[in-house]
Formats: sequence, structure tokens, C-alpha cells
Amino acid sequence: MKVLITGGAGFIGSHLCEKLIAQGDRVTVIDDLSTGKYENIGHLERNGNFRLVIDTILNAPLMEELVKEVDVVYHLASAVGVNLIIEQPVKTIETIMGGTDVVLSAARRYRRRVLITSTSEVYGKGIKVPFSEDDDTVQGATSIRRWAYANAKAMDEFLAFAHWHETRLPVICVRLFNTVGPRQTGQYGMVVPRFVRQAMKGEPITVFGDGEQSRCFCHVYDAVEALIKLMACDEVLGKVVNVGNPEEVTMNQLAQRVKEVTGSASEIRHIPYEVAYAEGFEDMRRRVPDITRVKGLIGFEPQRSLDVILRDVMAGV
Repeated sequence: MKVLITGGAGFIGSHLCEKLIAQGDRVTVIDDLSTGKYENIGHLERNGNFRLVIDTILNAPLMEELVKEVDVVYHLASAVGVNLIIEQPVKTIETIMGGTDVVLSAARRYRRRVLITSTSEVYGKGIKVPFSEDDDTVQGATSIRRWAYANAKAMDEFLAFAHWHETRLPVICVRLFNTVGPRQTGQYGMVVPRFVRQAMKGEPITVFGDGEQSRCFCHVYDAVEALIKLMACDEVLGKVVNVGNPEEVTMNQLAQRVKEVTGSASEIRHIPYEVAYAEGFEDMRRRVPDITRVKGLIGFEPQRSLDVILRDVMAGV
């Protein structure tokens, strides 16, 4: 199969490339390397089934040619991380919504199947836990930059399903919950690599707020396997699906487990949100996926625990 991956030099995209090439697919990546890294996929350029195009997905004529050449499109290109979202909200909105419009328009012309990676951020301030795909979403005020990402990704989903409704364009939206593993950087605010790096350097492990906010972390290998199976699943077309690991942990518990796994003597230090982030930040207390739908569709069950994730992140530091 011939595959196009937007954002394929990124953390998740690079692992997806490796998995697809290993199973014999021909993979083209387009990435402007603004947040992705060449080192993530440079080793693949020796493989005749891999091609890298360094450009933006906002280049519509180029995207049309790339989409025309392939069978399916994994659309992963997006703004990355809380820090970028807070600091560059215009770029966040333009990259997400503009890029998805370009991808879907090209896919519509050539009738290509598209899998769009969305995010658990779409659930916003929702308090019904675990989060199910058909739940209402609760977004913050438009004056709070924190919610630009969530709303832009929600519009991605609306646009994808509008194409499905009007022309039956084969689209799939996958809401990823905190995907973690090798190659992920703490540069954009990702908490697990940041905690691990701090612990391994003997620096204070900095927990934002009171630390009782909780998250669920899914190993990138589990997430990538789910993406590939969902792409091949006809029953998921026109639907949104959660992919994540329902094992919930507070940030205080996470910091303690990082200390234990790394054997670090680092202190755990709490930092108020107003110090950690610029003005315009809000957080949600819990974010737990209901994975009933994805289990029913492809039999998905996370195989790797949080401790495995932490050891794999350690190996890459």
C-alpha cells in the first residue's frame, strides 16, 4: 500500500513510519520540521520504500500531487504542546484548521481514505469521566488562549464529518489521549519526558498546580498499532474513536513513580500555574478515556504499563 503521513517526522509519525515500512508499505512523509525532527526519520531514507518531502501542508498544489499518488493518508501534522499553543495561538489555529482543509480537499478530489489524529483536548472542561466519544464537550471562553487548540481540533472533526456527510469521503477521527514513549521531547510541555529528564539530572521535579490533576498515558507503540488497524477498518468510517490507556495517575503520583523508576533523589516541587505558564492558561482536572468503542471495532487493549513507558522514555534521554 502507498501511504502519505503528514507530520511524519514527529514523535508519533516517525514510529508510524517505521511500523508501516516494516510491514511492506511505501511511505511518503511531508513535514516542515518545525516541531518534527529529521533525526527521527533520517535513518529511513536508506529504505527504498520511504520518501521525505520537506514542506508545509499548507502548500495546496503540492499536497494535491502527494495525495493523488497514494492510497491512504494519515493526517498527523498539527501544532504540538501546551507551550506552543499558549505562546503562538495564531500559528496553532492556522496550522490545524488550514492544514486539515487542504488535506481533506485533496482527498475529496481523489477519494482517498483519511485518518485524522484529533485529541482528548476536545472534551475540554467536561466532568463526565471516563470521556466517551458521544459526550457533550465543554469549552472554555474564547478569550482564554488555552482552548484555541481544542476548538481548532474540534473544527477538524466537524469538517471531516461534513465531507463524510456530503460525499461519503472515507474519513476517520481518532482522539488520542496523552501518547508517550521514545523520541518524545519535553520541549513543548510534555510532562513525562520533562519529569524523567529532571529526575535523571537530579533537578527538582516540577509539578504544576497542586498536582492532583490526573491523566492517562498510552505508549506510542500501542497507539500506532491502533492507528494502523483503524485505518483498515471499514466500520469506523465516519466515526470518532478514543485511543488511550485508561490507567489514571495524578501528577503527584507520576512524579513519585518517576523518582522510583529512575532511582533519583530529586525533590518534588510544586509551581503555581500562573508562574509555569503565561496568562491565558486553564487546565482540566481529569482526562480518562472510555475505550469501549475502539475495543469493539479492532479489539484494542493497551499492552504497555506506565512503568514500561517510563523506562522507554529513560532509555532515550
